[in-house]
Amino acid sequence: MTVGTAVVTGAGSGVGRACALGLLADGWTVVLTGRRRAPLEETSRLAPGQDRGRAVAVSADITDPASVDALFTTVKERFGRLDLLFNNAADTMPYTPTEEVRIEDWNRVMASIATGTFLCSRAAFRMMKEQSPRGGRIINNGAPSAQAPRPDSVAFTAAKHAVAGLTRSLSLDGRRHDISCGQIDIGNVTPEDRPQPAVRQADGSLRAEPTMDMRHVVDMVRAMAALPAGVNVQSVLVMPSSMPYVGRG
Repeated sequence: MTVGTAVVTGAGSGVGRACALGLLADGWTVVLTGRRRAPLEETSRLAPGQDRGRAVAVSADITDPASVDALFTTVKERFGRLDLLFNNAADTMPYTPTEEVRIEDWNRVMASIATGTFLCSRAAFRMMKEQSPRGGRIINNGAPSAQAPRPDSVAFTAAKHAVAGLTRSLSLDGRRHDISCGQIDIGNVTPEDRPQPAVRQADGSLRAEPTMDMRHVVDMVRAMAALPAGVNVQSVLVMPSSMPYVGRG
């Protein structure tokens, strides 16, 4: 397995934290990125002692071009190259009927998911195409909702559609630079510290749905990251088998 330097956005909690710890366990040096430094440092402390020295917390706002550029400049200056980017960070909002969505919430969700994925991928492209040996891998965190949306989730659904388009464009544009780009769509994951929330259904009702352990998501990201150069998982959906999705509703 080839490992190197990885950047994980939204590494202070949830999927980002779990996957960062998984990559550390595989021997990656992982730059933990998010707006708040304290959760990133907590992620680092959760790593076993032998892995902790390869966890580097760098706070950044992925919606801010200058902050993203500073992040990747730090990566280049400290490690010399970038081998993996996991675009995971996302802001969400409560279920809201389309006609009641505030433009401030729309802009916030789109900025964190669509614009953030673009800005970090652009910066990664600039590094990966120039380094020697050139190339690398980008993994985008998508969502089943991009194919089968939930009611009252217009901003999140639109943003994740944008991520799906970005994945395809980055995969195509990356060919000439030996950059691979794939996407993982993640179904319901069992919450770590709270009850499973009720989820909006197609008939407008709210009810709990089946969930899966986070380790299945981590295992898939680790497998995608471990692929040799020139091999790619273009798109994969990991979900509980009984979760409403195929024929949702």
